[in-house]
Amino acid sequence: MNNFPMLPQQQNEYLNKLREELSDNKHKVQVFRTWTEMNVSILNNAKFPTNGAKYWQSVREMDVMHRELMKMSFEYRKESIQLERLKKQLEVTENELDKAEIQVDIDKLLWIKEEAEIVAKDRVRELEHWSLLKKKYDDGTFDTKDVNDHQPETFLKQLENKARILKTTVREGQILDTMAPLEILKDTERRKILMNGIKKP
Repeated sequence: MNNFPMLPQQQNEYLNKLREELSDNKHKVQVFRTWTEMNVSILNNAKFPTNGAKYWQSVREMDVMHRELMKMSFEYRKESIQLERLKKQLEVTENELDKAEIQVDIDKLLWIKEEAEIVAKDRVRELEHWSLLKKKYDDGTFDTKDVNDHQPETFLKQLENKARILKTTVREGQILDTMAPLEILKDTERRKILMNGIKKP
C-alpha cells in the first residue's frame, strides 16, 4: 500500500497495519449480484412468472454484462499502452520532479488496472451464472429465438397476479390499466394472435 501524504504519520502507520485486512476486503468484496440475488431479486415469480420470462431476462442480463466487459477491455488495453509509455518516459527523464510526477501517474494506472481486473473477473462470474440460469429455464415450452413467443402468457400471469392484489382503495385508472390488457390476454384467440407475432407476407 502506498503512503497517503494527506494523512499524518500516525494514521499512515495504522493503515499499514491494516494492509492485509484491506487487501483481503478488496478481493472478496461483492462487486455484482450473487446467485441468490439473481434468483430472488431478479428472476422472482412476481416479475417473471414464466420460464420464458426468466430465460429472456437472463439473456438481457447476460448481454449487458458482456457488452460492459467489452468496453472495459478497450479501456484496459489503452491503459496498458499508457503505462508502457510512462515507463519509457521515466527511464529517460532526468528532472526529479518530472520523474516523481510520472511515477504518480504510473502508480495510478497500476491501481486502475488492478481494479479493472477485479471487476472483469466478477463480470465473467456473473456471465457464467446467467448462462446456467438460461439452461435451467429452457424447458422447451417457448421459442428461444423469438422473445415475443412467451410474452402473451407472461403478461397474462403478471396481470392476474396484479389483479388479485388490487384493493378498493386503488384508483379507478390503475384498475383499468390492469384489467383492460388482462381481458385481452384472457381471450384465447387474441392471445394466439399475439403469440404468432407479425407474420411477414
